[in-house]
Amino acid sequence: MSLNDNKLNGIIIRSIAGFCYVEAGDKVYECKPRGSFRKEGISPSAGDRVEFTLSGSKGTVEAVFERKNFLLRPPLANLDKLFIVSAAVIPQANPLLIDRMTAICEHIGVEPVIVFNKSDLGDFGILPEAYRTAGYKTFVVSAETGEGTEEIKKELDGCISAFCGNSGVGKSSLLNRLLEGVKLSTGEVSEKLGRGKHTTRTVELFKVSGGYVADTPGFSTLELTDFMLNDKDELKFCFPEFSEHFGECRFNSCTHVNEPDCSVINAVKCGEIAKTRHESYVSMFEDLKKIKSWEINKK
Repeated sequence: MSLNDNKLNGIIIRSIAGFCYVEAGDKVYECKPRGSFRKEGISPSAGDRVEFTLSGSKGTVEAVFERKNFLLRPPLANLDKLFIVSAAVIPQANPLLIDRMTAICEHIGVEPVIVFNKSDLGDFGILPEAYRTAGYKTFVVSAETGEGTEEIKKELDGCISAFCGNSGVGKSSLLNRLLEGVKLSTGEVSEKLGRGKHTTRTVELFKVSGGYVADTPGFSTLELTDFMLNDKDELKFCFPEFSEHFGECRFNSCTHVNEPDCSVINAVKCGEIAKTRHESYVSMFEDLKKIKSWEINKK
């Protein structure tokens, strides 16, 4: 949309080698960020809403509008939904990895969507129901056959979305199903190691179903502390199914790890909260417990 003679607003769909590719209207413009951004510690990234000026066919990014969130590795701004992808086999679904991602989403205000891919190769047992019980949108799909992929497409409308998960779970294959006419690179999974080779190198946004999907590298390496989730006492708020049990434990200072008469633990025993979810919570809690106060203040 034009602001005046040569000023436009747009969204960065790719940033590489010091250039930003900004979509405005139906066109994409190659732009250079203005030099003062580096001094100000600003690095325009995919997903950023920006103002830029045109000089001929090329432009200069003049301003980056306020972000609602930002992922540093890989760099991506203003994410609405994170689709957390797991596979039935090769590699098998890892509940702890999924739960680390959902905790990060809860902490930074991104909606997590759980996707179990490769349904044509096996089943996922109780895991899909565990996440539905936790209140998350959960889909069982096959990128190979197309099963369930149309339902995922509906979730992309009007959003900036990204897909994450271990290498080899089929993220690129799934995106190829969703992004008509766009072919992303896919890698073969190492049978010996049970994981795949990273095939994606830069973040790029693709238009699909009225929104944007980010093709992103490196999401399987995210850590809680990358997103300032480094206080063990805050972790319980990242498990939404725990919330209705707060205040019902014997001890006001209950950590919901192993205390007697803990309402959360009782809910696990009764099947109201999935055992795998609580096990992940305890594992993450113990990891965060090892972080010293001076390390928290340093971040």
